[in-house]
Amino acid sequence: MALSPLVIDDIAQQLLECVCAALTETSVKVDGQPGCPCVACVVPGKPAWDNCTSDCSGAQTPGQLTVNLDRLFPTSAFPAETKDVLGSRNCLPVRQAAEYVITLLRCAPTFTENGCPPSCEEQAEAARIVHVDATSVINAVMCCFPDTGSGRRGHQFMMGQLRVLGPEGQCVGVEQRVTVALPSCGCPAGDES
Repeated sequence: MALSPLVIDDIAQQLLECVCAALTETSVKVDGQPGCPCVACVVPGKPAWDNCTSDCSGAQTPGQLTVNLDRLFPTSAFPAETKDVLGSRNCLPVRQAAEYVITLLRCAPTFTENGCPPSCEEQAEAARIVHVDATSVINAVMCCFPDTGSGRRGHQFMMGQLRVLGPEGQCVGVEQRVTVALPSCGCPAGDES
């Protein structure tokens, strides 16, 4: 059985939905914490940092949440990458794994109109938002995402590192990597010689 043509995109959408829901839930629990940004989408490759400060046409939560596919690789012992050579006569128990990147960007404090740097209070508030966002993203991947997979066990995945991004320009945020084992697909019957 071959992979579904939509499996990679479906997983990206599931990650996006889980993170957005966790950010919204956290904003209700933590005073002053912004919710899911008004720009939240799956993107084709590394995201451009072009929406972290937009007003989102009147929406109340500026920022940018994206999920993108970074790479696909074969694995026979998830999450390790397989280096075995496959040919027409050998079919190893190999499946594909997909590495996704979740990027969440918010407004960063910047210089005032008079050229003064941001205050310690502004920096501390931005740091608190980044720290709470990091926890929300981790919670989304650990608590929501496993339940979006089919079957009894849900998705098989490995969390990679979470990094703080920026501040750069007017943006600051977090990046979380997640590697997901795609559904296994064996050799079609009759092809195993």
